Amino acid sequence: MAMVLQITTFLQQWLLSQPSVKNLQKEKNPVRFGILSTAMINPAALIHPVETHGDAVITAIASRDKAQAEKYARKYSLEKAYGSYEELLADPNIDAVYISLPNGMHAEWAKKTLAAGKHALVEKPFCSNADEAVSLIDAAKRSDKVVVEAFHWRFHPAAHVVKELVRCGKYGNVLSTYAKMTTPAGSIPGSDIRWQWALGGGSLMDMTYTVSATRFFLDAGEPETIEYAKARTLKKDNRVDEAMNARMTFKTGSGRVVSSEIYTDMNQAFAGHVVPKVWEMPSIRIELEHAIIYYYNFMMPHIYHYIEITDKRTGQRHTQKHYSFGPSWGPRSEPWWSTYRYQLEAFVDKVRGKEPVAWVPLEDSLAQMRTLDAIYEKSGLGKRPSTSAVAGKN
Repeated sequence: MAMVLQITTFLQQWLLSQPSVKNLQKEKNPVRFGILSTAMINPAALIHPVETHGDAVITAIASRDKAQAEKYARKYSLEKAYGSYEELLADPNIDAVYISLPNGMHAEWAKKTLAAGKHALVEKPFCSNADEAVSLIDAAKRSDKVVVEAFHWRFHPAAHVVKELVRCGKYGNVLSTYAKMTTPAGSIPGSDIRWQWALGGGSLMDMTYTVSATRFFLDAGEPETIEYAKARTLKKDNRVDEAMNARMTFKTGSGRVVSSEIYTDMNQAFAGHVVPKVWEMPSIRIELEHAIIYYYNFMMPHIYHYIEITDKRTGQRHTQKHYSFGPSWGPRSEPWWSTYRYQLEAFVDKVRGKEPVAWVPLEDSLAQMRTLDAIYEKSGLGKRPSTSAVAGKN
């Protein structure tokens, strides 16, 4: 479903943002972005959001295929196209780099970005494993540059509303959570990088949102325990999980232990072996002492979402939707902003030395990678390899 959501995001941003694009005046010295890779996610994640931000521009795109980079640059009216990532990083007119390379290449190129004196917006997952995360965070601290894992959904007002509902105390303490993300069988081609072990492939890596959402709403770091983790592996490579089911326990700030389950499936069977389950969007169910909160489509709530609250004491159920404002952004938002547009707003603020409305701290990204490692280890597959460790082996 991720590809469907991205395509829908393209259309949503293009249709709703046009008045702002036409009337927008750019700052004299905006933050200048370069993009590493010609990935499908680029237009939704950065190109279109930048069109509506007055203090950001994209000046260059890089691919290992110069012709592909040039074609991409023409399509999106980008000034420069490079035939290598190194050339883009050497460009003195670039301030920040968006890294949308395969998972296994994130750490390597994020560190090279920092070494080139540029800020880094790194696609999720942050890297292949926690060891790489530690190395990247050390490099970030030495560089004094902005580095953030692009968990775009965490910047959206709806996420902040749900978090406030959980922590306000009105419904008591959290008892359990269940987060799920699936894609119908056949949606992801067999040649896709998400199936490649050496590049950090696997459903838990690609659908890491389930772990991110669990930890975010619990305001938790690493799990206390991994009670179980069961993977359904890819037929052509049993090192890669096409599905993962795991249960963990987390300790909340109040000291209470919460049981949390996650399920990811990049090759989900059709209902009745006939109908793809296209209605299943990334969701999380949070059970508290006095209520159950269900957040539907937490990954891309700008397209469509709802927050359903069932009060256990009265049996009453009501639904909320939040496309702007919320407890964090206030009037500094627009109903048509995508999660990526909110993320860009925060990123540019951070680069400019301002305190962003929302952020993903480096320590949080480390805890996220340690959690993924622990689930993979418990499943028997072992954590995803560092790219340097598998170079030349596949």
